[in-house]
Amino acid sequence: MQHATLPHPVPTPLSQPFWDGCRRRQITLQRCDDCGRFRFYPCEACPYCRSRDCTWTEIDARGTVYSWIIVRRSVDAVWQARAPYIAGIIELDIQKGLLIPAIVIDCPVDSVRAGMPVEVTFEQTDASTVVPRWRPVS
Repeated sequence: MQHATLPHPVPTPLSQPFWDGCRRRQITLQRCDDCGRFRFYPCEACPYCRSRDCTWTEIDARGTVYSWIIVRRSVDAVWQARAPYIAGIIELDIQKGLLIPAIVIDCPVDSVRAGMPVEVTFEQTDASTVVPRWRPVS
């Protein structure tokens, strides 16, 4: 589904590798070279061991719904046209406690539940922007 008017991210030098991964339809996260833990959001130093050394690593992007809200009204007309929709937090399977914000799609709003297995999919929002979305594992 294409929506040229959807808001799109503005990558920074720090977040650019994440968005480049999305364009390849892959979730790419920083992995600490010292303690081996993944992190999200991208940051200059590991929040676990404070090391500044990391490697951008493609992951198998599956997880479970950790938390969510059902958005029924939005002040933004583009998002209001999509309402109701599920805005959530996904805990990635790759590492306990690793959370990523999400829009959950292909799921009736009354069916979302904590612990529901999800997998990443991607939506092209304009000619150069691809964003992750999450859907229930079938």
